[in-house]
Amino acid sequence: MPATQYNLVSLPSRIFDDDPISSLSATVGRDHGEVLPFSIPSFKIGTLDALVQQADDLAKLNSGCEAVVSKVADSLKAILDGDEEKAAQQKMVNDKPTDHYLRSFQWNRVRYRADRPLGELIENLQKELQNIDNDVKAKFNQYNAIKTNLAALQRKQTGNLATKSLTPIVDPALLVRDSEYLETHLVVVPTNARKDFLRTYETIAPMVVPRSSIQVAQDDEFTLFAVTTFKKTSAEFLQKCREQKWTPRQYKYVEGGKEEEQRELERVAKEEKKVWGEALRLGRTGWSESVMVWAHVLTLRVFVETVLRYGLPLEFVCALIKTTPKQAKKVKAALDSAYSYLGGNAFGRDKKGRVTKDDAALTSEMAAVGLGVGEGDEYTAYVFYDFEFP
Repeated sequence: MPATQYNLVSLPSRIFDDDPISSLSATVGRDHGEVLPFSIPSFKIGTLDALVQQADDLAKLNSGCEAVVSKVADSLKAILDGDEEKAAQQKMVNDKPTDHYLRSFQWNRVRYRADRPLGELIENLQKELQNIDNDVKAKFNQYNAIKTNLAALQRKQTGNLATKSLTPIVDPALLVRDSEYLETHLVVVPTNARKDFLRTYETIAPMVVPRSSIQVAQDDEFTLFAVTTFKKTSAEFLQKCREQKWTPRQYKYVEGGKEEEQRELERVAKEEKKVWGEALRLGRTGWSESVMVWAHVLTLRVFVETVLRYGLPLEFVCALIKTTPKQAKKVKAALDSAYSYLGGNAFGRDKKGRVTKDDAALTSEMAAVGLGVGEGDEYTAYVFYDFEFP
């Protein structure tokens, strides 16, 4: 299924003789994109200086929305073991596909009262976005920590002799315990070095008990030996083992240790399953909430930019264009060709009829009306924003 890209376009109502959506559809071309009406309520308009600042704040907030939505998408994909199809099934807004939400978008007047100042609405959206980001991040960090802990416990049960727990392997009767002078060490030796170990372990350090080596266990890669030395030379013996690429293993016999390890593994496995479910549910909620915040931020961007571009009285039409990344350039070219004249002297045409921009005139006109261009945005002769979901 091809990726979807969306464009939000705002144009003055006065330029249309008939139905604006039909005119835009004809301009874009039905093969290049689907044009849908996009409802924008009337907001309280402050001063010009405030609008210019709000346009800049909204551009930054828009980037924040894009980042949070992307992080939530990555988290959903990660928790579902990289399965993009399963992750896509979780990306619902109010239990409906994201595309359905955008196509039927209505400003949430209960949550964001349109009669409140624009600055207050922007601040509320910023706080909500930050809370979504914090909640999702905290839960997925918790899940990853538990997952890592579980993996470590499972390695202790299923790994090789160099890493797995020795509790269920070592018979405590093999160990010298409660001796004032002697102690037993457990050493993991690569199987291909087994003969070399048996030939030399008694002489690599002083006061190794002769013939004390006992084979405890063996797997495909390693052999585990128990060796007894005098305590006062234990440190030297262990260091010499490391120099020979033999791995000393720390082990202390604990009554009931085998059963306790199994209980801990079962407890953490149960906890991992529980937190996985919580993370999945929060990921679904995080996607829904962050997409809704983003849609409201885009709505405010269009409104503020429309006021700055077209002035008062505010008479405009806004449309959502659903297209694909492949067709998006054709959509933009068609819009530029039809509506470049809205840019005044900043936009003209060359001898072949192609749209051109006079950078000096463009800068002058933008400064005259207090317009700025958000980071990463290209100035157009009309209000235009494009976005897509990961």
